[in-house]
Amino acid sequence: MFLEKLIKRNSRLVDCAFQLHREGKILPDTYILDLDSILYNAREIKKEADKYGIELYFMLKQIGRNSLIGQELMKLGYQGAVAVDYREALCYIDNGIHLSNVGHLVQIPKAAMERIIAAKPDYVTVYSYEKILEINEAAKKCGRVQKLLIRISDPDSRLYSGQIGGFHSDELEELFKKIDKLENVRVGGLTVFPALLYAEKENKILPTANLKAMERGKKIAQEHGYSDLNINLPSATCTASIPLISELGGSSGEPGHGLTGTTPLHKYSEQIEFPAYVYVSEISHCFNGRSYCYGGGHYRRGHMENALVGTERETAVHAKAVAPDDDSIDYHFELEEEFPVGECVLMTFRTQIFTVRSQVAVVKGIQSGQPELLGLYSPLGERLEKNW
Repeated sequence: MFLEKLIKRNSRLVDCAFQLHREGKILPDTYILDLDSILYNAREIKKEADKYGIELYFMLKQIGRNSLIGQELMKLGYQGAVAVDYREALCYIDNGIHLSNVGHLVQIPKAAMERIIAAKPDYVTVYSYEKILEINEAAKKCGRVQKLLIRISDPDSRLYSGQIGGFHSDELEELFKKIDKLENVRVGGLTVFPALLYAEKENKILPTANLKAMERGKKIAQEHGYSDLNINLPSATCTASIPLISELGGSSGEPGHGLTGTTPLHKYSEQIEFPAYVYVSEISHCFNGRSYCYGGGHYRRGHMENALVGTERETAVHAKAVAPDDDSIDYHFELEEEFPVGECVLMTFRTQIFTVRSQVAVVKGIQSGQPELLGLYSPLGERLEKNW
């Protein structure tokens, strides 16, 4: 999906990937994260956000909840992490990364509640009053008051399958009254998801229909007497979308694919962020005039299209890549012609590394021409003590 942009704008990452494969320092089915480019992108996004007074919570599930990256982002002055599920939150707690938003998109289960609330997250996103009561009880035990982000989902909202949940705006007044009676939680803000998305026809990031629910919710919150609420507008947060967040009255965003220059906007237009990861595989075998490379890193919404095959960038060959059917396991990816067994294969498709079985290699010094492999990680953010 992003291969041409990668070659054009970050050829040093391509060279590094071929080198690490040639030297046997990584196995096939490894994502390489270019630390230099991620931090450059992060600085540019934050610079724009600071101009508009927008808080940023970094989202790292796309690149495998990587704690090393998270620690570097904290050094840049990022507020903290958004943990979209409880396991991610626990990973960040174990690695000393501050939690800015927990519970969006997955609520905190009861058994993990006290440990996560004790870590003092800035906000917990909630979908139900029952969960609010659990948070209140855990916060009481921890001796603190927890701020909540209320997720609003109205009948005209556009929600993704597997991510259904929220309060209807016409429930909010009664909900606010209930929360006001609790001693250890308070309403800290409102959120919807997705708030912004790339629109291919206009070739820009635009508000979604979910902003209608947000406007209703803001009005009710104001009438109830709430002020200075965090209006959280996640999805597609990057340098280009920061002014829109501000225009829509937002106060926080959550850069994820923006940090790696891999939102759909980055495919179809030149943006300030550079593509900052590449997927490395290797030709396993050939059959009936086609090649098959090792899989394991397939994300079904990744829009895999092309591959670069060879041993170095100058002589590598472009090939059409075919992902397996969605009802099959991605043991291999198919290339539409034959290549020598053992050749390196590079691909750059949209991913969610925490959903795959790949390894993750974090490399610094790529942009200065002195790449250094800092470590290998599981797709769930665990540092691996051995290479393989």
